[in-house]
Amino acid sequence: MIDPLARWAAHGEKPDFTGLLSFAGQPYTEDPGDLSGVDVAIVGAATDELVSDRPGARMGPRAIRAAGAPPGRHLAAGIDAFAALRVIDFGDAPVLPGDALATASAIERTVGAVLDAGAIPVILGGDHSIAEPDMRAVAARHGPLGVIHFDAHADTATQVFGVARSHGTPMRRLVEDGTIDAPRYVQIGLRGYWPDESVFAWQRERGITSLFMHDILALGIEEAVGRASGIVGGGPVFMSIDIDVADPSVAPGTGTPEPGGLGAADLLWAVRTLARELEVVGAEVVEVIPSAIGSGDITALLADRIVRELLTGIALRREAGEQ
Repeated sequence: MIDPLARWAAHGEKPDFTGLLSFAGQPYTEDPGDLSGVDVAIVGAATDELVSDRPGARMGPRAIRAAGAPPGRHLAAGIDAFAALRVIDFGDAPVLPGDALATASAIERTVGAVLDAGAIPVILGGDHSIAEPDMRAVAARHGPLGVIHFDAHADTATQVFGVARSHGTPMRRLVEDGTIDAPRYVQIGLRGYWPDESVFAWQRERGITSLFMHDILALGIEEAVGRASGIVGGGPVFMSIDIDVADPSVAPGTGTPEPGGLGAADLLWAVRTLARELEVVGAEVVEVIPSAIGSGDITALLADRIVRELLTGIALRREAGEQ
């Protein structure tokens, strides 16, 4: 276990621009033996072999880590998630460029190691195809999952450009193999022009709930989140956040941007609220394409804050349970 803050311990925090790159400066390890007693482990899944448009999401985990800031008390929630939870950075899964199947297996094993230690995995993508190994690893330990899925796109197509394994198909595959409990699956933020009606008819037949952006605009974000929380209800929940759910004005660095999405403030509030209300047993943030490694890319910055809001919600839920 390496503590990136050790050399700055006398000062209480480390400057973001120096030292070992780990999420929020948290302790870093690649040894499963160090996972004992950990509440949350960050895992990188640096792959974009299965994208259909712009590549570059393989650089997402590094950029999200670089966009971090020192831990601190959340001004609205009144809690420091990193003080309330033991969080570590478990490094990246050993992906293999050019071999999507081996990469998926590596991600599933790495996420599985976190789960076997009793911790919650939070995976930094990577394209959305990582949802398959991520959720399969979690479901193998927790059973069929309720899912909160923030995205501009449903990702329930049978194929993209004639290919079944893609970042546009993982949710269909996970529903069909029983990993996702379809009546406890809610999509939030859908918009644009894809997929076609036959895909949504398939979803309705299985009881999947879709909250389109026009629904959110009509209901308001609080009512939409309340409905999503009520539908998913009790039991284990996986949160899958595709950064393209956000409007491109706040998240331009993504593979398939779609105007008309959620603003940053609404998205951050929604993630924190749902993580506080639901039994989150795993989560992922995907499809971040930084403009350059180590840049101050606003998309990576938003992704970092999404993870922090998620952790804050989990910390609030545990605090309430303890009280």
